[in-house]
Amino acid sequence: MRCWRLVNDLLDSNGNALNSDNMRIERVWAMPNKHTFDIKPIRKLIEEEMPRPGFSVDPFANKQKLASVTNDLDPQYDTDYNLEAIDFLKIFDTETVDFVLFDPPYTPRQVSEVYKRLGKTVNMETTQSSYWSNLKDEIQRIVKPGGAVISCGWNSQGVGKTRGFKIERILLVCHGGNHNDTICVVDKKIQSRLLVVDEE
Repeated sequence: MRCWRLVNDLLDSNGNALNSDNMRIERVWAMPNKHTFDIKPIRKLIEEEMPRPGFSVDPFANKQKLASVTNDLDPQYDTDYNLEAIDFLKIFDTETVDFVLFDPPYTPRQVSEVYKRLGKTVNMETTQSSYWSNLKDEIQRIVKPGGAVISCGWNSQGVGKTRGFKIERILLVCHGGNHNDTICVVDKKIQSRLLVVDEE
């Protein structure tokens, strides 16, 4: 396994580091699998990063039982809940979750296919980028400071710096041929989101 460490140091006028952001980047090869968490290096990443003990949730669990509380919209899966992912995330109180496994459909087309297969309505709410942004807003709300999220997809955006998260690790899983890589991002919540309130 190849591993790189990316270091971004901000220097003052004397060349002294003001802060240091270390990010571990790994690239491995593995066979593709529609069940993301059955891909061996991704399963290994989860085992390394998921806190034990700790309270974890998975809004798109599919057949997986890795988190403390699981959800999948498809009732064929034996999960704790069969809700829309956004409704599932809203169940949890603010800053009560240690860890989130976030493996949503990667594209609007995948969302559309799932909804149609389950006889659900496909509309602008489910196929625009706000679908993923709203989920990440709820994840930001429920994760404790110091908690973590593993996001899987075809980009390395993670939960996002603007939501108070810092990327600590990226795993690129190459599947060969004309398959897209699966990109897994480990984000740590470094702060609560600050809200500015005008007082009268």
